Amino acid sequence: MAEGVTAKYLSSSGDFLAKETPGNSISSLAWSPVQDVIAAGSWDNSVYIWEVSGSEVLARTSYSLSAPVLSCGFSRDGSRIISGGCDHQVTVRDLQAQQSMVLGQHTKPVKYVSTVDELNVVVSGSWDKTLCFWSPQQPKPVVTVQLPERVFAMDVKYPLMVVGVADRQVLTFRLDEGLKTELAPTESMFSGLKMQTRSISCFPDKKGFALGGIEGRCSVKSFEDQSQTFTFKCHQTPSCASAVNCLDFHPKMINTLASVGSDGSFIYWEKAQRKLLKKFEVSTSSLTTGKFNASGELFAYAVSYDWSKGHEAFHENLPRQLAIHRSKQEELGLPK
Repeated sequence: MAEGVTAKYLSSSGDFLAKETPGNSISSLAWSPVQDVIAAGSWDNSVYIWEVSGSEVLARTSYSLSAPVLSCGFSRDGSRIISGGCDHQVTVRDLQAQQSMVLGQHTKPVKYVSTVDELNVVVSGSWDKTLCFWSPQQPKPVVTVQLPERVFAMDVKYPLMVVGVADRQVLTFRLDEGLKTELAPTESMFSGLKMQTRSISCFPDKKGFALGGIEGRCSVKSFEDQSQTFTFKCHQTPSCASAVNCLDFHPKMINTLASVGSDGSFIYWEKAQRKLLKKFEVSTSSLTTGKFNASGELFAYAVSYDWSKGHEAFHENLPRQLAIHRSKQEELGLPK
């Protein structure tokens, strides 16, 4: 029997699970901007799509690719899914026609993909040390940006794009001047953390970003207010440091940040006041990713093995579950 979201936690939290589970760990999650439909990329070479209705997570469809999927995202109208992964490709799936096309090709795995609807392009970051901007009108990238190292984490909230690469380097870009032949970073810096970057989330107001690392700490960087630049212990205890596998800001409450850890918990934080709002002790296994939906009412998280304990801790019965949490106002720092 797979050990996923513990029964005690489920009964007390009211969270609900998708009945169908992928064949391997969930690597990424993305919500449709226009409805409560969620996509998950998996290490079993597939993308799964569910619809949340009341307290049910209903399987809508799935489709296969030729290698593990590391990242996925929706188009602005929710009609297409963009994905990237270990096949080195950027793929677009038309959900109505149920057809896929290869939009772009890297020379190594694609770690991150996102639509940039304002520029009518898709951006991808790869372990081949490049960022590429793709348009369906041409087979080659519109713009290619050479990076100092492999892409480990990214986030885009137009016009801000933040890229975390190996060796703790972080680059910021502004996309509101359009795509030039040479797109240079507006700033290059080193992470405020001591170890490898695992996750990035831009502030909803685009005035900074938060970054999570493998040592269980989070770094917050404000471009305008130095008092809002700080680091804090996130998924860390005196005896154990757990990777911060994902960060995501609430879309409506710009100071509310969710962190997801390999310790099996997710936590809501209040950035401006630097305080923990609510910790959810979900699982004895790791959580790999988590995302708020467009309204911020629902938080989806994935219980999956993240390899933080190495190959020796892996076994076939480890969980591969998608769960949905309906956030209460007091959990987000609002009065009841």
